[in-house]
Amino acid sequence: MSSIELTSSQRDILSALVDLHREREDAVKGETIADEVGRNAGTIRNQMQSLKALQLVEGVPGPKGGYRPTTRAFEALDVQEMDEPASTPIALEGERQESLNVQEIDLTSVHHPELCRAEVTVQGSIRHISDGDSVTVGPTPLSKLVIEGTVDGREVPANTLVLKIDGMEAPAGDPSH
Repeated sequence: MSSIELTSSQRDILSALVDLHREREDAVKGETIADEVGRNAGTIRNQMQSLKALQLVEGVPGPKGGYRPTTRAFEALDVQEMDEPASTPIALEGERQESLNVQEIDLTSVHHPELCRAEVTVQGSIRHISDGDSVTVGPTPLSKLVIEGTVDGREVPANTLVLKIDGMEAPAGDPSH
């Protein structure tokens, strides 16, 4: 399958659309996407025309209309579209964030405990999370890994949190595996 080359702006807008559509399970208005990515609604409308031409979004007419991602949008973003994705929760300052679900965890500098970081890619908006916030990720579905950390950075368009790891815990598994 050939991959679709998107500009960073198109990728940001498409990612926001996918996340917002997952939250609502309905068409998403251009103004809502504009608020999410910090752009003008006119810019969103213009970008949506090019995303429609690439068959990544479809327009939904009417008062409850807006935009909806196509299956190709999920493929272009390398996001799996699942009816029931495995749930890996995120808690912010001890309070579970129902609108967020972990998509990917990448551990960096594990060999150096003082520098150990986790890059956590999230489904849902992370705009309300700030540097210095206390975050708990997990337990993950298979290993039951739980990561506790402090937000050390955010990449809002990529929906990625960089955590300084304060602690990691996973229950011991079957030693024969």
